[in-house]
Amino acid sequence: MNYFLQQSIELANQRDYLDQLFRVYPMSPDNIREIDSMKWQRFEQAFGNNRHNEIIQSLLDFDLFPIKDSYIAYLRRDKSAIDRNPLTIARICGRLKEMGLNKIYENLSQPKETNRQIGPLFKRWVSSGTLGLKPVSLDKFLSSTDNAILDASDATMKDYAQKYLDYEREKGLDFIARFNGKIIISEAKFLTDFGGHQNAQLEDALQLLRLPLKENVIKIAILDGVCYIQNKSKMNTALCTTYKSYNILSSLLLRNFLYQV
Repeated sequence: MNYFLQQSIELANQRDYLDQLFRVYPMSPDNIREIDSMKWQRFEQAFGNNRHNEIIQSLLDFDLFPIKDSYIAYLRRDKSAIDRNPLTIARICGRLKEMGLNKIYENLSQPKETNRQIGPLFKRWVSSGTLGLKPVSLDKFLSSTDNAILDASDATMKDYAQKYLDYEREKGLDFIARFNGKIIISEAKFLTDFGGHQNAQLEDALQLLRLPLKENVIKIAILDGVCYIQNKSKMNTALCTTYKSYNILSSLLLRNFLYQV
């Protein structure tokens, strides 16, 4: 088994893995959304005057809709449907009336789901300099052969990889670095549970490992979460069999990996 994969599994199963991982992925489920006062005032007036269409139109301006209803997504995508479907609008407004203003406000200000916070957290952690180098812009990355970590968006990293590394996927990357003349590229995933979407996230990261790229490129999958739990899950089985010889590691071991390249 790949040394860093083995070390990642041992870290997750024998040490304070989650406590350490919180430095990389500091979930903040209690940060409520800020409510735009002007949008709220518009809704409150429509609500007080019982103007059904305006109630729905004003609530669709918020990131969240205060109730779960299968028809809301349709109304978001075609707001002209509000005028054409009075019975549906009246039904939804009836539920809103039963809730009252306080509960509606509370639901509108619910924090973002933690899985939607995950994406930027890894790059924020890398940008902090915790890997021993402060990431640099693409211009600086290209103008030197020194060890460096690229500070760029997923799309810019994809463009760089397509231009210089024979990368052909239309998917962004999470990490690009240069150490000892080698280019290290990766996707980073925090797999919070087992199941369909999370399995797809894992497969997305693992596909990168199988791509044919230039000889000086080292492909790694930076994985964290339940994939390291030693059970008979699809995730752990894949890592310990099909991908056991590949460069797969926890973000907590990334610094060690870089400096041994």
